[in-house]
This record gives sequence, C-alpha cells and structure tokens, in this order.
Amino acid sequence: MRSDIPPDTVGVELADGGVAVEYTDGRETFYHGVPEPVTGSIRTPPEKEVHVLVTDQSGTEGVMTYVNDRKTHDEILRESGVGRVLLDGGEETELFPGVTVAVDGHAVVVSADHAVVDGRVFVFAEDAMSEHRYELVPEEECR
Repeated sequence: MRSDIPPDTVGVELADGGVAVEYTDGRETFYHGVPEPVTGSIRTPPEKEVHVLVTDQSGTEGVMTYVNDRKTHDEILRESGVGRVLLDGGEETELFPGVTVAVDGHAVVVSADHAVVDGRVFVFAEDAMSEHRYELVPEEECR
C-alpha cells in the first residue's frame, strides 16, 4: 500500500534544453525540451505519470510531487525528496500554496494561482510512448 508523502526541497536548474532536478540523495533527472507555456490550468493526457515541480523565485530550488504514482516505494521517495499525493477520481488537493491538483477521469488537472505562487510551476506528463512538458504562467506572459 502506498501513501501520501510530503516533498523536501530539491535542486533545480533551468537550462535551454529542459529542466534538471537534483534529488536530495544526489541523483539527477532531466526533463528534455522547453515546457509549453499554459495559462490557468493544464489537463494532462490520460494515463500519464504526472510530476509537478514548483520552484522558488530564483528557479534554483523547489518541491517535486508525483501525482497518483503507485509504483515507487515510499522509502525511495523519502530518500529522494520527492513527494506523492494519491487522489481518487473527482478529488482535489492543494500541493503547495496556490497550486492545486485534481483527478478528472483518467487525467490530472493542475492549476496555479500566480497571485499566490512566488516561483514557477512546471507539469511533466509522460509514459513510455510520449513526454509532455508544461509551465503554468500568468496570462500576461502568454500575450
């Protein structure tokens, strides 16, 4: 049985080719490609692994949370600093002040209130077939 796990602060590097995350256990992952800017909220493609990264204002550190990950063992998440939330269909929770996540059918919906969030909000949705990268941005940044 898996459980919700609160995230720790992880290192972040915003590069030209994507977003690098350094976990608290020293491992790193790189999300390839420039995230697509989206205003308001993003509904991910269904059946994807969804990771939400909220950075600080400097973009050098943040918190990473996996949504409905039932594969990764609790201890691995605790060692890496990655959090996890488990939601049933129709449920919603606040991951971080100003950032909410909800389950809609087989998709995940992530919303950001930029009046509350000081940093940046990234959403990664992936599986063996495809990777999707988004950044939730204030409306004025998409004009």
